[in-house]
Amino acid sequence: MKKQTVVIVEDDVESAELVALYLHAANFDTKLFDDSVGVVEWVQENEPALLLLDIELPTLSGLDLCRQIRGFSDVSIIMITAKVEEVDRLIGLEIGADDYVCKPYSLKELILRVKANLRRVTQNSLPSDGLHISSENLLITYKTKQIELTAIEFSLFHLLYANRIYSRAQIMELVYQDYRVVNDRTVDSHIRNLRRKFK
Repeated sequence: MKKQTVVIVEDDVESAELVALYLHAANFDTKLFDDSVGVVEWVQENEPALLLLDIELPTLSGLDLCRQIRGFSDVSIIMITAKVEEVDRLIGLEIGADDYVCKPYSLKELILRVKANLRRVTQNSLPSDGLHISSENLLITYKTKQIELTAIEFSLFHLLYANRIYSRAQIMELVYQDYRVVNDRTVDSHIRNLRRKFK
């Protein structure tokens, strides 16, 4: 199986090389850039699986780079930055980033976030087996029946439709990414709602 490629755009070369080392250990290929120059063209030509994008870059900011890439690609983007203010995080997410990691970060956590983002992409392209899944309308159609879901219920459905077992902790990590406080009861409640709607 061909390895997925993760692009690392980071002007701190030592840090970027360390991230690349961890990604290689997790069976990913990597492409490193220490500036924004040439990134857009490379992404257009090579279609990587995910970008790790630093915000503060010498030539063009990571935010501007993210905007340009979102103009032609839905590739997963994780912003990495020393900025910790909520407004900075929200701007990154608003312009199209899929996730946001603040420095200093755990390299192991970063790799888990890469894997989680790529799992969501895979689940969004699952074969329907008779089901029609509309991400835009949060709607599931089976034959003539339609089931409307909330955003959280829809994310849960996508996760569980992959036909594998997840712990509650994994569900909370993969589904609830809007910084809300959740616990086991929250997960159980949403699962009950899903079961009721699909009954």
